[in-house]
Amino acid sequence: AQTTHWPLLGEHNRMNALGALLAARQVGIPLAEGVLALERFEGVKRRLEIKGVVNGVTVYDDFAHHPTAIATTLQGLHQRLGPTGGRILALIEPRSNTMKMGVWSDQLAESLNLADRVYGYDHHLGWDLPMVLQPLGARAQVYTHLPTLVEAVVAEANTGDAIVTMSNGAFGGIHDLLLRALA
Repeated sequence: AQTTHWPLLGEHNRMNALGALLAARQVGIPLAEGVLALERFEGVKRRLEIKGVVNGVTVYDDFAHHPTAIATTLQGLHQRLGPTGGRILALIEPRSNTMKMGVWSDQLAESLNLADRVYGYDHHLGWDLPMVLQPLGARAQVYTHLPTLVEAVVAEANTGDAIVTMSNGAFGGIHDLLLRALA
């Protein structure tokens, strides 16, 4: 049996790795060589990409832009943190066209269930984000002003926590804002 160690999280990444190994084997690349290649693979940008660590708080960026991607991202992060790890503070900017139109709004709250805290950024949405996140109760807050959102997240963050921003855009430069405020 071949084993490898790599930083990518989640079942979806394991399945992708297995698929890549099998495809490589089909074209003549030995399994052992494929496993070594996986150890060097660092992943792709904006897929639980670490933007920085300040005072023991890790800030991640993820392209998650629909409920399935959000749930998958949180599942992978939850696995990384483990049962005794820090909390997940999830920041969501519904920015993709389908998210802005509210296509996924009925699935959004459920996709965020693994987050300990949820911070929604309601920037000119055509639907009611606070109402959509209401099933999450006090764990979810919605902001229309980015600096206020950053202030609330930083006030909540503790050593060992993970802050994950989920948007298919730049989210107003939130990563730098968070890292500066955490410092």
